[in-house]
Amino acid sequence: MENNNKEPRDESSQIGDPNDFTSSFPFMKALMTGLAIGITDTVLCLGYNLLYRDGGHGFFSSDIINVSSIIFGTNILFVLIGVLFFAFAKGAMKGEVMFSILFIVLTIIGAIWAGHVHRSADPDMNARFHGLLVGMVLIFGVSAAVGMPVLYHSRKFGQYVL
Repeated sequence: MENNNKEPRDESSQIGDPNDFTSSFPFMKALMTGLAIGITDTVLCLGYNLLYRDGGHGFFSSDIINVSSIIFGTNILFVLIGVLFFAFAKGAMKGEVMFSILFIVLTIIGAIWAGHVHRSADPDMNARFHGLLVGMVLIFGVSAAVGMPVLYHSRKFGQYVL
């Protein structure tokens, strides 16, 4: 069908269109990949939090790790991780490898640190808090170290999600 100048033609870009510059700029792609991983990790952490608390561990304290801190903290963290990934990817030839190694090391250090946090005078409460915090650190670490580079280079992710 021809347009015959009766209606203005829609010149907006479609998903997967080579003129879709929103998802093709490397900075925007890294930023939006980080945000998508952050949203996914938010759901994973909320699920883990729910299962951990209701799974017989008896941990009910929500002063530090609660729904609000998970939702806002995770998404802000992964937007920053997306920016950091872009800086590593553009900064050196093996920047993405260095990024993954850095986050693997940070995950190991974070998991060890999370296992030694002194949260309460009650040793049982401390042990339950350690389990919750270590699990969340591992979710974040794996998503950053592995998920960020893999999804950044995934054509299907770029086409259908970004």
